[in-house]
Amino acid sequence: MKNLKYLFIVLIVFVACENASEKSIETNLTNAELLAKATEIHKRVLTLDTHNDINIKNFTDSINYTQELDNQVNLPKMKKGDLDVSWFIVYTGQGDLTQEGFDDAYDQAISKFKAIHKLTEEIAPNEIELAVTSEEARTINKIGKKVAMIGIENGYPIGTDVSRVKEFYDLGARYMSLSHNGHSQLCDSNTGEENDIWLHNGVSDLGKEVLAEMNKWGIMIDVSHPSKEAMRDMIELSKAPIIASHSSARALCNHSRNLDDEQLGWLKNNGGVVQTVAFSAYVNTEKNKKFGELTKVILNEIAAIEGFEILSWGEVRKMKKEDQDAYIEKYIKIRGLSKPKMDEASVNGDPVNVSDFVDHIDYLVEKIGIEHVGISSDFDGGGGVYGWNDASETLNVTVELVKRGYSEEQIEKLWSGNLLRVLDEVEKVAQEIQGK
Repeated sequence: MKNLKYLFIVLIVFVACENASEKSIETNLTNAELLAKATEIHKRVLTLDTHNDINIKNFTDSINYTQELDNQVNLPKMKKGDLDVSWFIVYTGQGDLTQEGFDDAYDQAISKFKAIHKLTEEIAPNEIELAVTSEEARTINKIGKKVAMIGIENGYPIGTDVSRVKEFYDLGARYMSLSHNGHSQLCDSNTGEENDIWLHNGVSDLGKEVLAEMNKWGIMIDVSHPSKEAMRDMIELSKAPIIASHSSARALCNHSRNLDDEQLGWLKNNGGVVQTVAFSAYVNTEKNKKFGELTKVILNEIAAIEGFEILSWGEVRKMKKEDQDAYIEKYIKIRGLSKPKMDEASVNGDPVNVSDFVDHIDYLVEKIGIEHVGISSDFDGGGGVYGWNDASETLNVTVELVKRGYSEEQIEKLWSGNLLRVLDEVEKVAQEIQGK
């Protein structure tokens, strides 16, 4: 009887372990051992960030990504932080739904495509190379180069010309969102939640044509900025898995840019992946606002010395393209000059940090499974948390994951495996559609 009781207890323990969380807190390592373990894992896995904005002024012969610029992502910072793959973003702000607006957005998009190609083909071809498939990304990484990939933020530059989907694909784009901050001609934006005013109640008829073209050629559908109803339409219409290129969990931070539990369920059933974003306001709005009040004083002091006025982002979005670019360039400089004082403030303050960010990863993993979760920063587009404020600090994310008990296999899935799996599946669907 005692032997039977013992076997019964062992069986209960075994079943409990089998059904336990996929990870456990790593408590038996010193800080030095934790860092050493994380560093080794970080070197072995392919680290990939799905959302890094660009400014074409940083892609010239005299000022470019081979230099340690003030921005958050460039080659020196990628090398220092062992960030292997950067998805550079062809972003255009939402403008008027007129032919003039479409033409201007198209010109902006093409200029960013050209800038990325110039970096990889003329400025630094021996240091970074463009990849359009998962196999290419891994091959480029193995020969010691950094990897560039391209995503499109806002389908506005499509205008009414659906053939531009193939044109953008040929230029290297492998994901695209149909809207940004404001309703586009293709679908509604999450920003409609502010006033409950919608243009299409989801995806427009033109947007449906664009989605079909994206499936046909192999461009991942990105749902990070479209409305919830638009996301519902996209999943129903798409023949391939979708992604959220830079969003977090709405259950932890109630922001319309994040995905609620229902949306996460849709994404899981679709086979897609949500790339958790290290954007302070989307990670913890309350902490971000409170610490922002401290840093606002510092920013305004430095700005006054530099003869610069800090504006709200709502005001910035209303600017003309040239004025907006000039403002952002100057703002980044002010942030850089303010960093020492802001770092001092962070000691006594409570800024949103890497731990808060990984809380979202934990939640998403528990909610929809580790196969559907990835990592993004939104660097140079407003992203960054304390501890991961630019590409040079990328290792800190892996350290926190190891600290929480994630295995190397799980960390590889989070950093790149899941996203590249979706890219492969989207490519496979495209080949099947073209074959018909």
